Order: sequence, then structure tokens, then C-alpha cells
Amino acid sequence: MKNEKIKKIFSGKAAKGIAVASCALLIGLAVYLNYRWFYDPASSLGFGDNNMDDSYGDSTSTGGDASGEEQNYFTATALDRKEARDEAIDVLKLVTENTEATEEARAEAAEKISKIAVDIQNEASIETLVKAKGFEECVAVISEDSVSVIVSAEELQAAETAQILTIVYETTGILPENVSIIKKA
Repeated sequence: MKNEKIKKIFSGKAAKGIAVASCALLIGLAVYLNYRWFYDPASSLGFGDNNMDDSYGDSTSTGGDASGEEQNYFTATALDRKEARDEAIDVLKLVTENTEATEEARAEAAEKISKIAVDIQNEASIETLVKAKGFEECVAVISEDSVSVIVSAEELQAAETAQILTIVYETTGILPENVSIIKKA
């Protein structure tokens, strides 16, 4: 019954075009919101200069445990990243499973799903390797040809920055000038 409804919706050429355009628009919107949430230097949607500054308060003002708040921040950021990716993958799966979508649209959606899977694996590798270098917490976010790495640190020494840049380059091939390292104290 569900397939019949989908077939009915996608029965005409115009409907197919609209469906593909809508999926592309939704994916574009998800990427744009992800960029604005994590990378926007104008900080129009979040807190601080890079949207990563202290969105969970200060332990002295809340009376809480700083390491618990820090851990909550990293956990929440990783969860937000996962939810955004899951939504994008769901939309792409609809396109790949739609037998009436064009072969080109289905191939493009499958390629984007593969790219997301590679990004997820690379982010996990970066996070694991950065933590192995002595950082308590780390979240990596890959977007197109750039990477943001958020680490738990008051200060970053030049050697630590170089280690992170090396890890990102060796894992993704993304050049250091396209890597942002953000300290979250």
C-alpha cells in the first residue's frame, strides 16, 4: 500500500522532477544548516565567535561540574551531527529506492550516501586519534572540503595543533588551510 502511494505521487515526469528537486533542496538545506550551526564565523545562530563557545554555561555560574558540562557539550554536538546526517541519509534513501526516479538521480543519491559514510568513518578516526594524543574530548565535523575539529583544551601548543592537522590530513587528505581547530575549555 505504501509503494502504491509512492507510485501514484511519482507517476508523471513533472512529479519526478519535482521530487528530485525537493530532495536536492532538502539536502542543500541540511548542509546549509549544518554549516551555519558549526562553522558560521558571523555567529548569527549560536554563541561566541564560532558558535562553539560555551553554549552550556560556566561551571562557576551554574555551580555544576565543568567536566560534566564539557562532556555534555561534546556529546550534544556529536548527537546533533548524527541526527543531521541521519535525516540526509533518509532523504537520499527515498530517492535510491524510488523505482520511478531517474537512473541519474538514483546514482547521485547513492554516491552521496557513500560520501556520508566515508565522512562518518573519517570523523571517527580523527576523533580516536586526537584523543589518543591526550585530549579528553574531541568532535570532528567534515563538510565538503573542510574539517572542523573541536577539542577539549584551555590552550593549544603549536606541537598539538600540528599533530591535529597531521591527523586530519593523513585521514582525509584535506589540506591544513581548510582545517579549523576550535578549543572548548
